[in-house]
Parts: sequence; structure tokens; C-alpha cells
Amino acid sequence: MNDKAEYWLNLCDDNLLTAKWLLEGKRYLDMGFFCHQIVEKALKSIIVNKTEKAPPKIHDLKKLSKIGCINEDLSAEQHTLLERLEPLQIEARYPEYRVNVSEALNPAYCAEILMETEAFLCWIKKKSEK
Repeated sequence: MNDKAEYWLNLCDDNLLTAKWLLEGKRYLDMGFFCHQIVEKALKSIIVNKTEKAPPKIHDLKKLSKIGCINEDLSAEQHTLLERLEPLQIEARYPEYRVNVSEALNPAYCAEILMETEAFLCWIKKKSEK
């Protein structure tokens, strides 16, 4: 793994600590945003590791997985995670969507998303070691 990819994964580790803290503090929308950030940065680490170039400045998780050439490697559960996280990045930023997104988030759902995000990060790290 190159230094640039390692940089992105270190950011993921920091964001994971923040997401856990936000879950404990019952800041579910913010926790979801950080989970999206973790997966986004993990995918960008794959891109950087393969290309040794800066990743694209996009937030679409599915596009990033395709650019990183790992879309086909993702399990059904991982594809579902990407779909679940997508609205937490985009819609959570805008006032008209915050209420709708927030209403869908509860402690059990958020704990599940965080657990799946952490598992995704571990999977990316193992993939990066190869």
C-alpha cells in the first residue's frame, strides 16, 4: 500500500472514532454522515493505491467503487450498505431533507450501519494489503 492510500485509511480510522462517539451521543444523522465519509475515504484509498493519483472529488459511493474496480467484488450486503449510506451524505446537508432523513434513523438502525461500516473498512484494509 502506498503512502497516499494509507493517508486515506488513517482518515477513516479517525472518522470511525468520531462516528462511535456520535452514536453514543445519540447524534444519529451526524453519525450516518461520518459512516458515509468512512466508506467514501476507504474507496478513495483503493483508487489511490491502484492509480497513485488523487481520487476524483465525488461522493457517489457506487461510482467510486466502479472507479476503484471493486464493484464486482462487493457482496450483496456491501452493495446494500452503499445504498443505505448515500442519502446520509447528500440529503442530510439540506434543511428540507434533514427532518425526513432524521426520522428514519433510530438507535438500532444506526448501530447496524456503524457495524457494517466498520466491517467494510476492515475488508478494504485487507484488500489493500494484497
